Amino acid sequence: MADRVAILVGGGPAPGINGVIASAAMEAFKCGLRAMGIYDGYRDLAAGRPPQTKELTFDDVSRIHTSGGSILRTSRTNPAKDEATLERCVNSIVELGARYLVCIGGDDTTYGAARIAERTNGRIGLATVPKTIDNDLPLLENAPTFGFETARSIGAGILESLMEDGRTTSRWYVVVCMGRKSGSLALGMCKAAGSTLAVLPEEFPEKATLAAVRDTIVGAIVKRRAVGRRHGVVVVAEGIAERVWDDLFATNEHLSRDSFGNVPLAEVPLGTVLRDAVRDRLNQIGVDCVVHSKDIGYELRCAKPVAFDVDYTRTLGYGAVRYLVGGGSGALIALEGGNVRPVDLADLLDPATGRIRTRQVDRTTEAYRVARDYMVYFEPADFTDTEKLAALSSQTNLTPETFRREFEKVALP
Repeated sequence: MADRVAILVGGGPAPGINGVIASAAMEAFKCGLRAMGIYDGYRDLAAGRPPQTKELTFDDVSRIHTSGGSILRTSRTNPAKDEATLERCVNSIVELGARYLVCIGGDDTTYGAARIAERTNGRIGLATVPKTIDNDLPLLENAPTFGFETARSIGAGILESLMEDGRTTSRWYVVVCMGRKSGSLALGMCKAAGSTLAVLPEEFPEKATLAAVRDTIVGAIVKRRAVGRRHGVVVVAEGIAERVWDDLFATNEHLSRDSFGNVPLAEVPLGTVLRDAVRDRLNQIGVDCVVHSKDIGYELRCAKPVAFDVDYTRTLGYGAVRYLVGGGSGALIALEGGNVRPVDLADLLDPATGRIRTRQVDRTTEAYRVARDYMVYFEPADFTDTEKLAALSSQTNLTPETFRREFEKVALP
């Protein structure tokens, strides 16, 4: 009987998952292997239960590459939560009779795969394929993680509609989008749509204040008013919530954590908190402005992938199986110069934390600078140029000197 390639999906959905499943299965068939899908990620494996599986056929996968979601579903289960969980997971995979395992997931799923590869030591060939709309895995040539381009495209379309609604109704929107550790999606959506401002975790210290984030947004509102515009859209990466932990989570101690120890940021009412804080601050300084909040997140994750992600994921799935059949194990499948390039999972670990390293927005690049140059925010020159300062303070009930004292600290160089 032919060896099996097992395929599973972990973490949140991302456009393009089915493309990886399809190409991995079809390449397995070409290599004389069978393909088996494991439903619900690591969930049942980690619990020591026989998982629901499906023997994949060509007809099952031949046309799924253009569809959203995951035909194998997914779960946020940590297979390496502790030694007992890891051992159950490894034993369950062995009992399935799989010679190879392809794991599709983000940083947490990749971390679990690294631990499984370490424990099995070649008994099970293992490859992981990087998936996350957050774009926060450290890939070669700064390549995007699959799903990001689709999420950015759809998110930018939503922002364009909100920009038009804001212009039509003279209102502002504070939009929160996904991005726990990286502001890449917020920045990409904002830059593509030409919205007013992106607020990124990378622009604030590890321990920031809600007031600093609030006044950054208020700065955009006041500065736009000074040139006669009374509308706009601010995009905030949800990871800001972790930067203002002390202000936010002190009143949200009831929030649960997933098996990787992460607070589900979708449960944190960041948009509402920021909206109310901005409204109060505007009222305090005498600015009459309508501000609403909106979350953009779940509607991006299972969208139909754009052509880039369809193309990209078909190569990744192919590369994963080719790597395994060639005798490899314990690598993340990446592309470099159009070629498949496996990256050892151990090389992705941060020595300080033992977890997968996170790729953040590089504020030294021209790509970031271009985005920033088209945004509206307080700059140091707004407070050193007396005419600019007077124009800004005139939109409020503050004197120029008081305005400087209140807002100069949030100016971005």
